[in-house]
Amino acid sequence: MASLLSSALNLPFNKFNEGNVKALPVKALSNRDCLFARRTSGCHGPYLLIKSKTSFEADVLAKESMNVEAVDDTNDFGVVSVHHVGILCENLERSLQFYQNILGLKINEARPHDKLPYRGAWLWVGSEMIHLMELPNPDPLTGRPEHGGRDRHTCIAIRDVHKLKAILDKAGIPYTLSRSGRPAIFTRDPDANALEFTQVA
Repeated sequence: MASLLSSALNLPFNKFNEGNVKALPVKALSNRDCLFARRTSGCHGPYLLIKSKTSFEADVLAKESMNVEAVDDTNDFGVVSVHHVGILCENLERSLQFYQNILGLKINEARPHDKLPYRGAWLWVGSEMIHLMELPNPDPLTGRPEHGGRDRHTCIAIRDVHKLKAILDKAGIPYTLSRSGRPAIFTRDPDANALEFTQVA
């Protein structure tokens, strides 16, 4: 990191985040003064947030790392949660057999089925949903990793991994356990879509 911050950094007299950061007069900072910088996803450069001690002559401490752009409320469009995950399937009835009869998910009858130009179903997953869509799948069905954690996957929080393991064993559905040792199971639906089930308290 020292190589990234080899030149002195000048901070303008400014105020960020509604007074959460104290105003600083322009001061040349050495590498020692710069504790850390962070590049955040979606940004194209590191930003540094520095708070000062009460003494002007004291060293500057970085108590938090944040993207200065994030302070600007124009970028806050109000993310609330994941609403649903779209999953492609070749045969809707076969997929519903798996998602309803094996996993026990219920159909959300309030969602439109006949207004879309393809067959599908909306299934409740807690307060969010899975949208099954009977459409051609551009992904290959062979050559996928055996462990779904190494493939793109949907993760569903559950209460009891051991109970799900017994259900999958009884149905003869293959699965792998989490490689990290945490209570989680990875399996695939009839169209090889990877699913993770992770146990939460």
